[in-house]
Amino acid sequence: MEHALSPTTLSELRRPRPYPAVSVLTPTHRREPYNAQDRVRLRNVVAEAKKQLEADPAVTRERRTDVEAQLDLALSEVDLTHTEDGLVIFAAPGEHQVWSLARSVPERVVLSDTFLTRNLVSAQVSERPFWVLSVSADRVTLWNGGVDRVTEQHTGVFPLIRTADNFDPERVERIGDMPSTFRDEDTRHFLREADTAIGAMLRESPRPLYVTGEQAALSCLDEIGDVTRQAVHVPHGGLAQATPDAVWQAVRPVLDDEALRTVEAVAKELVAARGRKEFAAGVDEVWQNAREARVRLLAVEENFRVTVRDDGDHLVPASGDDLDAREDIVDEIVERCLETGADVRFVPDGTLGDADGIAGVLRY
Repeated sequence: MEHALSPTTLSELRRPRPYPAVSVLTPTHRREPYNAQDRVRLRNVVAEAKKQLEADPAVTRERRTDVEAQLDLALSEVDLTHTEDGLVIFAAPGEHQVWSLARSVPERVVLSDTFLTRNLVSAQVSERPFWVLSVSADRVTLWNGGVDRVTEQHTGVFPLIRTADNFDPERVERIGDMPSTFRDEDTRHFLREADTAIGAMLRESPRPLYVTGEQAALSCLDEIGDVTRQAVHVPHGGLAQATPDAVWQAVRPVLDDEALRTVEAVAKELVAARGRKEFAAGVDEVWQNAREARVRLLAVEENFRVTVRDDGDHLVPASGDDLDAREDIVDEIVERCLETGADVRFVPDGTLGDADGIAGVLRY
């Protein structure tokens, strides 16, 4: 199952497909007893997708057979023992993908000529993804970070491992002089290679970068690094070959401090925007401004979800069984704001007070 959504991947998902491109969404659960229902619910929603394919006169028999086979393959790849809060299946002629999301999604089936990506985008932003680069003299490991975990990223040159030709770990252990190790030109060349590699990764998938290592290693990167010099340094050695949990525990306090500062900064911006009358609050008002590309900063409470329908002039509350209901309007707003260059921040529930879960700072 896929987890990391890079700009390149998102662009590929958004390109037009031969009709029908099927998007199947269903909420899932991480814990018992709630996750017991997930398998039945998933099979039911896939069955509903096949039913819609059968009933659609625009879908030829050949195409229907192809897409149904892709749905079955996707279903076989779902690992419900490691689910998060939402699951998305994409299927089109000749292809399929399964995405696990750390954010709930409405249960729905959509047939179109593109995949429905807004829930992926919203989940990505709410998870606040980041990279962790763990540095040692002979190994550099890249970790993909999310809301409550890190996982090792095997991509490009990572993990970057120094060959025995130019590194003698036994000599370092004998001498016991870690600072001199990072003054060695071969070691510095190795770390420059890591700096170049993470720079390429950030161009492809930009997100905050944290670098862990002995203080001597971090000092070396301050001297020779380009990208790594600008990253947040976490003085903690031994993580280049550590477990994901050890890395997570090392960076978590830093992440918590930064998250607190971010919430405080967002709150100040919203207060200032009220004074300048450049403030929007509530799903209807924010949606109107998002459609006009007026939102510069969007703040959304982490668990804010609302079901609405469009009455022609405004969004009004609706029940889930309303045929015109839009259960993922918050995700629509998030994606629209990102597309128009807004900064999107998810904040703890209750942070926005009387703004009803969602607020924006306007450009004008």
